[in-house]
Amino acid sequence: MKEQERKEKFTTDSGIEIKRVYEQKALSPEEPGEFPFTRGVQHTMYRSKLWTMRQYAGFSTAEESNKRYQYLLQQGTTGLSVAFDLPTQIGYDSDHAFSEGEVGKSGVAIDSLRDIEILFDGISLEKVTSSMTINSTASILLAMYIALAKKQGADLKKISGTIQNDILKEYAARGTYIYPPKPSMRIITDIFEYCSKEVPKWNTISISGYHIREAGSTAVQELAFTLANGKAYLKAALAKGLDINIFAKRLSFFFNAHNNFFEEVAKFRAARRMWATITKELGATDPKAQMLRFHTQTGGSTLTAQQPHNNIARVTMQALSAVLGGTQSLHTNGFDEAIALPTEEAARIALRTQQIIGFESGVAETVDPLAGSYFVEELTSEVEKAAWLYIQTIDEMGGSVDAIEQGYMQKEIALSAYKYQGAIQTGEKIIVGVNKFDVKEAPLGNILTIDDSIRQLQIDKIKAIKASRNNAKVKKILSDLETDAKSGANLMPNILLACEEYATLGEIADVMRGVFGEYKGG
Repeated sequence: MKEQERKEKFTTDSGIEIKRVYEQKALSPEEPGEFPFTRGVQHTMYRSKLWTMRQYAGFSTAEESNKRYQYLLQQGTTGLSVAFDLPTQIGYDSDHAFSEGEVGKSGVAIDSLRDIEILFDGISLEKVTSSMTINSTASILLAMYIALAKKQGADLKKISGTIQNDILKEYAARGTYIYPPKPSMRIITDIFEYCSKEVPKWNTISISGYHIREAGSTAVQELAFTLANGKAYLKAALAKGLDINIFAKRLSFFFNAHNNFFEEVAKFRAARRMWATITKELGATDPKAQMLRFHTQTGGSTLTAQQPHNNIARVTMQALSAVLGGTQSLHTNGFDEAIALPTEEAARIALRTQQIIGFESGVAETVDPLAGSYFVEELTSEVEKAAWLYIQTIDEMGGSVDAIEQGYMQKEIALSAYKYQGAIQTGEKIIVGVNKFDVKEAPLGNILTIDDSIRQLQIDKIKAIKASRNNAKVKKILSDLETDAKSGANLMPNILLACEEYATLGEIADVMRGVFGEYKGG
């Protein structure tokens, strides 16, 4: 007599049915490091070098964030990841009326090169890799970073890092856009072109599924919409006349690690296989241009304000799925992030979680440890199959830009978010400590708060910068930038010159606002 199962049907969060048992099927014959890279992008993976342990941080002023970076470096982080406040993300200086109440809250406030100088004070840009989560103002923040590298005397051919620079997912899921889609794509391809010549080791885009997932998508939708956006960037660069075998090597991806452990592993494996196919079909012949390299962050939306210490277990499982899925770098969230920005203690525990996985668990000793699992191999194929169906629909609509303008991705994400939340409310989906196993508890004590007074500190800095710089020179460069924006010339050289002369982020963004206009959505 068979035992009664807990559910009539078991599925992943994407709705893929999970069988009771799995049987052997034909497995991918390729070795790790070989097309289509299902088993990883390197032959030796973590046996040669562990993933980059990159903790996302940024809050308040550049001075305060620099202290946190110095602390994280002392604790053993191997790469920096910069969070910017909302005004910085959407091209407003701290003294703008729209910035009130937001300065330094969701990340560090950056108004000019002076803030970048303070942010990286005592940190050699030639020796550390930096990732910057910035999109609509990515060209400006990258230019400030390059300007600082030049002041440090760094070899620009050696500096490395990543700008997110993925505007399509902003229209689809996150909302920190400034300009309409077409000029935004033009700015992105200008960055591709400029960096391929001037800073060739810089990853010019991190095509992000993370925020698509945070907005409520399923794992399959995250994968499909992200790769569809990546395909749009490839086509835009090809239309500009760029060589896919050069620029595609500097593209990277950014995925979410969510709660459904095996589906996440399958998603990461399927992503590599699918991207290899997409790049090859668009003409890439160099294996390095066909590889999908990705950063992972554990799922911020999965963290709970109730029983926040439970989040340590959630983050551990999510981080492990990313490692078993072959990530190149990883950020682990602090357990208190559903309540506030992470404290030093929470950031340290998050980093230690990665270090324990890397140095104590043994999972980094062999390549693709779950390869050959009947379940994982079949689930990888099922996730891939479901994602291709979405991509086919988007292709039929004319590609990601058209699909976003028609509201397709936004609607699909919203529907998935609604279904997921409904399952939690009915108890079909159990969230430990929220809709089951809840307890009465005292509020979490030590939390990080940001005082509104820091806005005045930033305003004072802006006033000092404008009083000390060569304003006539700044005006001339901004005028030249406006001419470039109108003529179609590459924008990066004059953006860099403006940053070097301490033009503010808002001043530079406003020049482009004046030419390109602002996107109102729809």
